[in-house]
Amino acid sequence: MGHVELATEAARLLGGRSIATAESCTAGRLAESLASVDKAVDFLRGGLVAYQDQVKRSFLGVTAESTLSADAAAQMALGACRMFESDVAVATTGVAGDEPADGVPPGTVFIATAVDGVVRVQRYRYEADPPTVCDLARYQGLVDLQTALAAVR
Repeated sequence: MGHVELATEAARLLGGRSIATAESCTAGRLAESLASVDKAVDFLRGGLVAYQDQVKRSFLGVTAESTLSADAAAQMALGACRMFESDVAVATTGVAGDEPADGVPPGTVFIATAVDGVVRVQRYRYEADPPTVCDLARYQGLVDLQTALAAVR
């Protein structure tokens, strides 16, 4: 199943709720997938690509010591809900590049979902080049979003 099909199923599971994204390592890929769904304007509030630490902290309210952590991903998801006044958010942060950053190995991605205030975070590790890590994280983010939506129905 491709990312548009995954996003379409996630949109169906929203059940009338609104969604936003806060993305670092996926650089807007999740928002792009959700925007590809028919009538996305009815549920997609918007998204923020927060690539730099200062953006995560200033706009999304991240206070975690490391912005490359599960705590940061959770705070990003909740920050997106606040910023866009949405019921649901999905957020990504991690190291897509070839070198470790802040003690986090390359290919490590944290994906958080916030659904009606319930936050779930998962850590993934991909052995791939940076563009592939970003694409795999997009795919997994959409799968995690579906799982979170199904659990809170």
